[in-house]
Amino acid sequence: MTDRPVLARVRPEWVDHYGHMNLAFYVAVFDLATDALWPALRLGEPFRAKGLGTFAAENWVAYAREVRLDDPLSATSEVLAHDEKRLLVRHRLFHAEAGFESARCELLFLCVDLALRRVRPWPAENRAAFAASPPGPPPERLALRRA
Repeated sequence: MTDRPVLARVRPEWVDHYGHMNLAFYVAVFDLATDALWPALRLGEPFRAKGLGTFAAENWVAYAREVRLDDPLSATSEVLAHDEKRLLVRHRLFHAEAGFESARCELLFLCVDLALRRVRPWPAENRAAFAASPPGPPPERLALRRA
């Protein structure tokens, strides 16, 4: 048992012909984890009200252990790195009762001016929120800039 809140339960439409959650729905659950993280980083609805948005530029998912129909899922999230226009986040997905890690995901987000549909610098308040987040371990696969 874990103390992390249940983020979602594996739905029937998420289960594939192997009887476990299909890979596409891991990304959907990681998106729910992103939505849960955004308020702490001053993102989400108040950010969009300013005409700004977060667009995912890259993601990487590693699968560790299957989850099945109706399994409860929880997640942890951490800021791995950020710069003027980019934010790198890791989510870890867990079976909320058994406690094992099912998958992890790294996501690279960009700050976007929604009217212009162009990348722009993060506002100072967001950069401060990113910096105030406890630093996570180094990324496994993604980087702020391509090599």
